[in-house]
Amino acid sequence: MTSTFRILTLLLASFALMSIDGSAVAQPKDKEPKEQKQPRGQKDQGLQGGKDNKEKKAKKHKHENGKTLVGEKIKKNGKQKFHENGKHSAFVNVKDGKVAGVSVSHAEKGEVPVKKYRTTKKMAQAPSMGMQTVSMQLAQAQYIDTVWIGFAYYDDWGYEVIYWFPYDMIYDGETGAVEYIPVY
Repeated sequence: MTSTFRILTLLLASFALMSIDGSAVAQPKDKEPKEQKQPRGQKDQGLQGGKDNKEKKAKKHKHENGKTLVGEKIKKNGKQKFHENGKHSAFVNVKDGKVAGVSVSHAEKGEVPVKKYRTTKKMAQAPSMGMQTVSMQLAQAQYIDTVWIGFAYYDDWGYEVIYWFPYDMIYDGETGAVEYIPVY
């Protein structure tokens, strides 16, 4: 009985020590490793071994419903502001009631590159009041088997902001669009 008690005590103590030490538990994939201390006299070269730390990796994607954000502005031709995100302003270029393109500008840095995506999955939902069952939605309000075109840019925090429009709202369709593959 005494030897069993001693073994259980040792196992419990060793388990407690392992759980206290951070190296015993694996870190999640999205958590960045801790910075290592540099020897004295050496300059900090960052985590990428000398690469500039200004490179941004997308943390996640922000999907926005472009159709609802543009709204009535689709009826007037020209360049019109339709969304703001921090220091970024998004503009829609309308031609004959269709979206000819989306451009984004930063308040300090100027124009930001915009990438064009296409997908058959609905990535952004229109805002709704409360919970709405599928049976209560109008069939005309749903886009079934539709190609969605998205215009994306990276904001100051590394998020990829994507404005999604149904294919029938886009002036030149899939020209220059890349297949969108969501990153999980």
